Amino acid sequence: MHSQTVSRRSRREGFTLIELLLVLAILVVLGAMATAIFGGTREKALVDAAKGEIGILKGAVDRYEWHMKEYPSSLEDLINQPSGDNASDWGGPYLDGQEINKDPWNNDYRLAAPGKHNEKYDLWSLGPDRQDGTDDDIGNW
Repeated sequence: MHSQTVSRRSRREGFTLIELLLVLAILVVLGAMATAIFGGTREKALVDAAKGEIGILKGAVDRYEWHMKEYPSSLEDLINQPSGDNASDWGGPYLDGQEINKDPWNNDYRLAAPGKHNEKYDLWSLGPDRQDGTDDDIGNW
């Protein structure tokens, strides 16, 4: 009797192939769900970061215009004093740091004055597809 108990116990100590495949399938499904959920969350966070940065740049452009009575020809004018007749009116730098941050997709923010979408100026990021003029552009419009 003792030998039957030992042989039954030794056969039941491991997992069967079916049990291992079932656990593996469950893990794959859970991984796919997590990727779908958190992948979209990451992209939304990047878009929100670009919107926040555009808000900061917009404030700097508005302060520049208030001092200089014109909009900057480039975002670099927010950091480096431009030359010209009214250069003494420049009250900058209008942003902290020595360079303009890149958008979350490592592209430069764009500025156009006057703008296509706004009468005064447009300020935008190319967005996730890194293509100008597409639906995913993120701007001050």
